[in-house]
Amino acid sequence: MSRAGLWLKVIAGGIAISVGGPAFVEYIRPTDEELVKRYNPDLRKRSEEQGDQKAQEFDEYVKKLKEWSKSDKSIWYAAQEELDQKRAILEAQRAKAKEETRIQREEMRKEMLGKD
Repeated sequence: MSRAGLWLKVIAGGIAISVGGPAFVEYIRPTDEELVKRYNPDLRKRSEEQGDQKAQEFDEYVKKLKEWSKSDKSIWYAAQEELDQKRAILEAQRAKAKEETRIQREEMRKEMLGKD
């Protein structure tokens, strides 16, 4: 066999593998609808119920990513700053609630002492 014939076989084999392989994978890969049909009925029901919520959460996350990317800082630093701000707000709310509880207890003590 000549060198040209060998090269033609190699090239034809390479084309068959590089084109046929992905085409075969696409052919055997199930669609999303087929996967959902295979779900357990309970899992399918839960997936349908939570589908809109998951899509909304994903949209919110993408919006946050776009917002963070507008910053001159790295996305990770911007995300960490936002997380720190949320944590600080939660801590302030907890501290306020503790203070209100403490004040209520003092008032209750004063009332109890005043009645006796």
